[in-house]
Amino acid sequence: MKETGAINPSSGIQHQKSNLIFIRAPLQTRMTLNKTQTKVPDFRLSPTIDKVGVEERTARFQTRSIKNESKMQGLRMALNMIDLTTLEGKDTPGKVKQLCYKGMHLHDIHPGLPTVAAICVYPSMVSIAKKAVEGSGIKIASVSTAFPSGQAPMKVKLTDTKFAVDSGADEIDMVISRGKFLSGEYNFVFDEIAAIKEACGQARLKVILETGELASLDQVRRASDIAMYAGADFIKTSTGKIQPAATMQVTYTMLCAIKDFYRTTGIKVGMKPAGGISSAKLALHNLVMVKETLGNGWLSNEWFRFGASSLANDVLMQIMKQETGHYQSPDYFSID
Repeated sequence: MKETGAINPSSGIQHQKSNLIFIRAPLQTRMTLNKTQTKVPDFRLSPTIDKVGVEERTARFQTRSIKNESKMQGLRMALNMIDLTTLEGKDTPGKVKQLCYKGMHLHDIHPGLPTVAAICVYPSMVSIAKKAVEGSGIKIASVSTAFPSGQAPMKVKLTDTKFAVDSGADEIDMVISRGKFLSGEYNFVFDEIAAIKEACGQARLKVILETGELASLDQVRRASDIAMYAGADFIKTSTGKIQPAATMQVTYTMLCAIKDFYRTTGIKVGMKPAGGISSAKLALHNLVMVKETLGNGWLSNEWFRFGASSLANDVLMQIMKQETGHYQSPDYFSID
């Protein structure tokens, strides 16, 4: 795996191309163990973040020149990393079936395109979506734990999760209890994630931090650490209901947390930026950031996803522009 940062073991400081970005706090002397026998640090001592350094670093990712061949490869990769999503109160079985069809047939005049990675729906729509994508290889993701607020008793959250899994969900997107987290009740948040992970069974767990409510990059880093040590298979920025959502700065902070966790434990964790990524250009910037931060090992839909409802159409428009030399009208692409 390509490493872009170096840790000075004597000073405990991580540098990125001479720019100080993360100041590594010492781990607690006495450490507990989670169910995988991984040592769990004191989350009060999570690294602090140099916001200016992160902004400078992410700005450089957006200046990379991408040649046409690499751009086309990146666009196709982005399509295959999308969790095509509908999470509205007005969702119907018909709308979900249409979304599933689109996920399998992104553009009928271009049959060689990949499918999306997953269809993301509410628990009540999981069985409908599961049947609609049968045989396609597309995963079914379901939100749970009283999405998007997370304001429900633990019993309700567990029931919500088990219902989705029993209905056929391959992946669960849970929300953390932001009120508890912001009150400093880190053990509560940890235990809740661990309990939901257990309820998932074989389904992979994505933990939504709702970064727009966390106020600072320091808090984003701390929440990322808690989620990973509690058993998250993915960490995810947002529900898509709160702004700001998946900014480059937030995503980079979470990618660096994944990198540190992997160095410490040898366990890979996936990343899912969600909310606000609606252009192919921004998707490509994110892929550059993943490659330069974590390496090629994370450049597949097994370890990186985009949570989006409108990104697919812009990526499709850019692919057609690369192939034909001109843009097609948005009318050529389905809305759902």
